[in-house]
Amino acid sequence: MSESKSRPPQDRPWESGWAPDTTRAPGTRRLWLAGTLALATITACVTAITVMDSESDEPESRAAEPTTLSSSAPGGLISFATPSKGGTDKPGGARAEPSPTPSTSASSASPSPKPGTKAPKPPKASATPSKQPKPPSTQGISIRAVNFPDRYWRVRDGYVRLDQIGSGPEQREDATFQRVAGLADSSCYSFITADGRYLRHRSFVLVANASDGSSLFRKDATFCPRSRSASGTLALESVNYPGRFLRHRNFQLRLDPYEHGHQYYADTSFQIVSGLD
Repeated sequence: MSESKSRPPQDRPWESGWAPDTTRAPGTRRLWLAGTLALATITACVTAITVMDSESDEPESRAAEPTTLSSSAPGGLISFATPSKGGTDKPGGARAEPSPTPSTSASSASPSPKPGTKAPKPPKASATPSKQPKPPSTQGISIRAVNFPDRYWRVRDGYVRLDQIGSGPEQREDATFQRVAGLADSSCYSFITADGRYLRHRSFVLVANASDGSSLFRKDATFCPRSRSASGTLALESVNYPGRFLRHRNFQLRLDPYEHGHQYYADTSFQIVSGLD
């Protein structure tokens, strides 16, 4: 029976010639190997990420699309197209910014005229259909009805009527007026009585009133001549009531709207003759 050796205390393994078995690695050594492998893996990952980040910062012009090699290269190989000399940038160099393109909105909005073309002329103002007669010089005149040639305008009791004029000086004076340029329109007429009043329409009836200087009075006392077909005859249209003409009705002078008829035409036609006074 072999003699058995007692195992020495663990805290003094060198005693009695006993040594630990080294034929297999202890657990702590395997842990060290695993930790070393993990550190190597982490280091490799960090290195790869750093390289990828540095490559992504390079200009996009460095990247090239893969193209097939020419016929001189072995078939099936793939290479990257070589950037042109003018477009090659050094690593880390700043990329050239493209020059701004001038806006063409202003030129498209107002195109410049072609050489040799003339600018269009403005349209000519349309001519008046008929020239208005100029006011004659201020002198005594009388106004006679065309369809009653023995009757004249005469102021009586403030109203203007169509009367037969006798030989008396007072009647002749009442039937004589001064024709002047229109108070509201110089191309038209106004009529002044012997005592300085103006003929005006009031409530569409022709009366003789002193001027009050108002704009309404100037318009009421202005009448525009409209030539008639018979020589020397005319109609008198109100300046502030276009389409209304002086007309005698029951020998009273009024301002009536236009009517298409022989009687209206005859009642609104007058002749201006020399003054009776």
